[in-house]
Amino acid sequence: MPDDSRCPCGSGDTYGACCGPVLRRQRHAATAVALMRSRYTAFAVGDVDHLLRTWHPRTRPERAELTAPPADEVRWLRLDVLATGAGGPFDDAGTVEFTAVSQGPHGRQEQHELSRFVRVDGSWLYVDGDV
Repeated sequence: MPDDSRCPCGSGDTYGACCGPVLRRQRHAATAVALMRSRYTAFAVGDVDHLLRTWHPRTRPERAELTAPPADEVRWLRLDVLATGAGGPFDDAGTVEFTAVSQGPHGRQEQHELSRFVRVDGSWLYVDGDV
């Protein structure tokens, strides 16, 4: 994805100023919500490696279990961050409540989730979520 494109996470910023450097491992996500946005973007662009790398080892699925659908099958339309709990630059844990909207072979779908994150050795990791 070109750096001057609008970031899929809906922040309003460009990919190169928002999620791009996180997906390329040029910087860590500073907050739990920044990691959540980068993970949504990883789904949108099919970056399974980023999803696995940012998943806590205790709850991470096997690679074979986590396959992003081809871009022509599912189009990610929007990410709405509804609420956050802690997860800031000085926290070690946090939550992000969101709704992700997609369009696929079975029509429009919304995933509503309350996700839990922890910071390990300075990096935020997704632990799990209640859908």
